[in-house]
Amino acid sequence: MSLRNSILILFSVLFLSVGITACKVSYSFTGASIAPSVKTFTVDFFPNRARLVNPNLSQQFTEGLQDKLIKQTSLNQIQEGGDLEFSGQITDYEVRPMNIQEGDLAAQNRLTVTVKVKYTNNKDHEQDWEKTFTAYEDFDSNNSLNTVEESLVPEIIKKLTDDVFNASIANW
Repeated sequence: MSLRNSILILFSVLFLSVGITACKVSYSFTGASIAPSVKTFTVDFFPNRARLVNPNLSQQFTEGLQDKLIKQTSLNQIQEGGDLEFSGQITDYEVRPMNIQEGDLAAQNRLTVTVKVKYTNNKDHEQDWEKTFTAYEDFDSNNSLNTVEESLVPEIIKKLTDDVFNASIANW
């Protein structure tokens, strides 16, 4: 290897080292971009304020969001006063007929969940927001909600927590 190639490699390594350490945002393989000063998060309980109430939905959504943040970031969860705070409520839980066919009968129904989320970044309040997220799953109208609810709700929660994560941590 020539002296010129060695110097070129040395400068490349130095440039990359300085460039990486100079960044103010850390990145992970999950797409999360978190300032190095952010170390903790708090997820408040999301009460269910929908007209139609699934008694387990509040707990499932709250735990789903907590699990998403634990698995996809290096942040530590604390009970209150986290660097990042998530709060809000479930505002809608409804079933509507979809794909109306002959005889005004629905071929499918749609279970929709809507969540209002307040995100507070206590290290940079310019990133704070309040947004509403909606997700749904369709199911055959021959099935009652009671028979499909247990399998549909986790899918909807996954979509909602992905959307909340992307809007807050991934900055999408």
